Amino acid sequence: MKPRISLITIGVDDLERSLQFYRDGLGLETQGIVGQEFEHGSVVFFDMQSGLKLALFRRSDIAHDSGLPLQPASATEFTLAHNVSSEVEVDSVMQQAARAGAVVVKPAGKTFWGGYAGYFQDPDGHLWEIAHNPQMMTDDDAQQTDAPEHASKRF
Repeated sequence: MKPRISLITIGVDDLERSLQFYRDGLGLETQGIVGQEFEHGSVVFFDMQSGLKLALFRRSDIAHDSGLPLQPASATEFTLAHNVSSEVEVDSVMQQAARAGAVVVKPAGKTFWGGYAGYFQDPDGHLWEIAHNPQMMTDDDAQQTDAPEHASKRF
């Protein structure tokens, strides 16, 4: 198996509410809800970097699709992390998320590992870490740091 992830799907309770949070609040681009013509097929896709997509799918539809019973949600099952190019950008993204309705559970600050990070929860309680870890910067991050608008308004 190639070590690659091409799609991350998170289960949500209210697809419309989550669409508004990610699209309107965080600025992620999407075609909106697709697959509505199928009984358990409504889904939202967001293009991320390098072919990675983030999907929103109703938790009940994930249970139906997988054949597993619907489980209680847990914020500590996994985290999604977004590494940005500076501490200023961490603060900016955290503020953008809060304005969009996120619950900030840990304000951004210095970390034990030498970086700078904070945590927020989306409307369904999914935990996002926004971090600046210079050791994990990609070529895209380095190019953004050189641009004057690197602390962008988009998530």
